[in-house]
Amino acid sequence: MTLVKICGNRTPEDVIAAAAAGADFVGMVFAESKRQIDVTEAQAMVRALGASLSEYELRIPPPVQMQAAEEIEPWFQGGSSLIESYLREKRPLTVGVFANQEVDQVNELAEEAGVDLVQLSGHESWEDCLRITRQVIQVVHVSSFDSPSDPFSKMEPGFSVAVGLDSVAGPYQGGSGHTFDWEIARQIADRIPIMLAGGLTPENVGEAVRVVEPWIVDVSSGTETDGRKDHDLGRAFINAVDQADAE
Repeated sequence: MTLVKICGNRTPEDVIAAAAAGADFVGMVFAESKRQIDVTEAQAMVRALGASLSEYELRIPPPVQMQAAEEIEPWFQGGSSLIESYLREKRPLTVGVFANQEVDQVNELAEEAGVDLVQLSGHESWEDCLRITRQVIQVVHVSSFDSPSDPFSKMEPGFSVAVGLDSVAGPYQGGSGHTFDWEIARQIADRIPIMLAGGLTPENVGEAVRVVEPWIVDVSSGTETDGRKDHDLGRAFINAVDQADAE
């Protein structure tokens, strides 16, 4: 079944509504963005969902044995298994989204806020993932000039446990509301579990699930009205994903 991340949350009411609708991940943006929140706002959202993942450590099974770092497919298959083991203990997981920020700042904000995972959506190197104190989702940006082999060639095993694909468009790293060529995403998703982002809405996410068959779909602007989270759209988005999975 396709997992869902609702990103760009700014209030406890946002994350509670996303959790009630069935979201598997809730994202909060620390990067420069119109959706940027501070650590106090993030703490309030994390608290609204109960204990952070670190408080479940004794119940979480040991991390899966990741395959040799030079093998992309088994590495990211192992990463998806690891994150799904977290989801069996806590759902939704909280994700702090960062872009082009110093590693020390990322770690400080993630620790203070208590988020479960970190998403790097800027121009960070794969090596930077190893310096982050949380498990990392690394985003690869896809342009209109890319062929299916181009984003895959940018991916490196041995660093982040998961990888996302998002469009290049917009002044910020992600959250632009623009889609990219889903055929590129489909060919990559045939090989590794991916998180698909970029312009997804309740109206098009069903088709995205059917075409790409992603591991996770990630939505931000598609669940907003007038720049704020619209909880009815969040529910509609998750319902559309569930319906596509059932087909």
